[in-house]
Amino acid sequence: MRKLKDKTLFITGASRGIGKSIALRAARDGARIIIAAKTSEPDPRLPGTIHTAAAEIETAGGQALPLLVDVRDEAQVAAAVEQAAAHFGGIDILVNNASAIHPFGTLETPLKRYDLMMDINVRGSFTCVQACLPHLLKATNPHILNLSPPLNMSPRWLGLHPAYTLSKYGMSLLALGLAEEFRPRGLAANTLWPRTLIATSALNVAAPGLVERARKPEIMADAAYWILTQDSRQVSGRNFIDEAVLRAAGRADFDAYAVNPGSDPELDYFVEA
Repeated sequence: MRKLKDKTLFITGASRGIGKSIALRAARDGARIIIAAKTSEPDPRLPGTIHTAAAEIETAGGQALPLLVDVRDEAQVAAAVEQAAAHFGGIDILVNNASAIHPFGTLETPLKRYDLMMDINVRGSFTCVQACLPHLLKATNPHILNLSPPLNMSPRWLGLHPAYTLSKYGMSLLALGLAEEFRPRGLAANTLWPRTLIATSALNVAAPGLVERARKPEIMADAAYWILTQDSRQVSGRNFIDEAVLRAAGRADFDAYAVNPGSDPELDYFVEA
């Protein structure tokens, strides 16, 4: 069944990595994808632009609308949402994937980096939610999915990189709050996080040696697909982990997702063994 056929997804940061993988999985059903990202020109360190992603989405069977969007700019977000809704006739799903990372201690976190994480991770997600809500609330099975971690209150994660933790937990708290606020109106809001590191261009730049101990972005795409195809009135207010989602859905073998099959993938931040 093509459960996302003719559904419209607004995905931030979808020009590469996990966001693009989620878009491609939905495209195989014939979904309509808004690629809301800020890369329109090639970057040798981080391959992929809104235009190359659009071409891949259309090849996969979907429709694509590439829009240059910096989620820190509320005017850009508002304009993109209105253009997207007019182009496709509405918005069914919002995926807040765009994110900034700086996993360092307090003294190693300049305020410029703190502001960047808060502006993209927390404020950017809220901005996109606020702009998309009028359209989502008209949809038949509306979903918001924030790519953020479970709220693990272990001192390890609270103390290792407080600013980064605060920004990502802010995204998770936002999703839980939205789930409760809009539960009477049938809007689902959930989070999804990888159990292991995911092999993205960003990881390759930050820590090239860890890519071999990571999984492919497709595991996140498959988990997101399951969440986004559930009844929004039944599955909401939850912090999901990709592997747990797929195990519950019946998958037992995860070696196909490994960059290096047979290896032991490295656990991601905020995940306990």
